[in-house]
Amino acid sequence: MFENLGQRWTHKATRQEREDDWVTTFADMATLLLAFFILLAAISRVDPVLFEQVKAGMAKGIGQRDIERPIEALRNDITAAIELMKVDDVVGLGVDQQGLVIEFASAAFYRPGSAAIREEAVPVFERVAVTLDSPKYRNFQIEVQGHTDDQPVSTPRFPSNWELSAARATGVVRLLAENGVADQRMRAVGYADTVPKVPNRAPDGTALPNNQEINRRVSIRVMPR
Repeated sequence: MFENLGQRWTHKATRQEREDDWVTTFADMATLLLAFFILLAAISRVDPVLFEQVKAGMAKGIGQRDIERPIEALRNDITAAIELMKVDDVVGLGVDQQGLVIEFASAAFYRPGSAAIREEAVPVFERVAVTLDSPKYRNFQIEVQGHTDDQPVSTPRFPSNWELSAARATGVVRLLAENGVADQRMRAVGYADTVPKVPNRAPDGTALPNNQEINRRVSIRVMPR
């Protein structure tokens, strides 16, 4: 009799352990979810370019051959437009953590000390506007940035490089708006000489004309919302 009681107790205890197995699984899942949300909270900025690359890689890994990559598609479309207009020597393309960057050399698009776009250069901005206004890119935000070198400028209209860089940026925004790009998608920023790509001067203070020319530019930064 005692033997039977012992067997029944052992069987009951084993069944109870099996019924409680879900608690361990649930605890593991809760811990993983907690770690996931902590990781999300720790990320201050999402890199959309890297996200596209990871997404495409994951899709390829599970057997999907084609996946939409808007930033890459936009880069290809802008590249095609630049090559078609034969301005690739004065318009550059790049990709950073925020999105696509289109750079226009100031010497080709403006006269020195002026914010008026050269008449022959207007079609380039118009073609870019047509691309940016395409339905597949209307969820992208646009920031137009004006940059100068460190040579002082002082005219009645532009007392400093701040005013000059801002005027060039707003002029491009206005041109894009005139060609269909919604105002709500755009903003203009003047950086003057505060964000040079290369040093304006040598360590001894001597001006570097070639570098200064590189730093004089207008950039259109296109970013996913």
